[in-house]
Order: sequence, then C-alpha cells, then structure tokens
Amino acid sequence: MKGHTIKGGHKRPTKSGAGMTKKGVAKYRRDNPGSKLKTAVTGKVKKGSKAAKRRKSYCARSAGQMKKFPKAAKDPNSRLRQARRRWKC
Repeated sequence: MKGHTIKGGHKRPTKSGAGMTKKGVAKYRRDNPGSKLKTAVTGKVKKGSKAAKRRKSYCARSAGQMKKFPKAAKDPNSRLRQARRRWKC
C-alpha cells in the first residue's frame, strides 16, 4: 500500500496495535474505488454476527501468516502479533 504511512496517520504504530486507522482506510478506499476495506473488529461482538465472521476470517488468514513468517510469529512485538492481539485472535 504505497503512500500509507504511520507518520501520515494511515497506519497505527506497532505499539498501538498495528493495522490501519480510519484515516488510512478512507484513503485506501479513495485510491481504490469499489474497495470494501474496513477497520479492525476490536470490541465485543455477538456470536454469528457479521463482525464476528469478519474477525474469524481475519484470524484464520493471519494464522497462515504466522506459519509463513515464523520470525514474526516468535516476536511478540511484531506488527503481525500486535494486529492479531488488537483483533482479539
């Protein structure tokens, strides 16, 4: 995602849980018309709701990233691990 920076407020710093901010998602959607990108599901959700399904899907995808990048998986401060923590995976 070219042009998306932490300094520009588009991505969260790793210490703040990594991932994209509302501002970053808005910029991405402007740059990519038709995109359905949304911010992270971080709060409590009802079982079986759309948000719960998005969370489950993200957690499954990011689990694959953990296998692909074992170095990031072992580092508790990696962007991958911080984002998974923020999504409550």
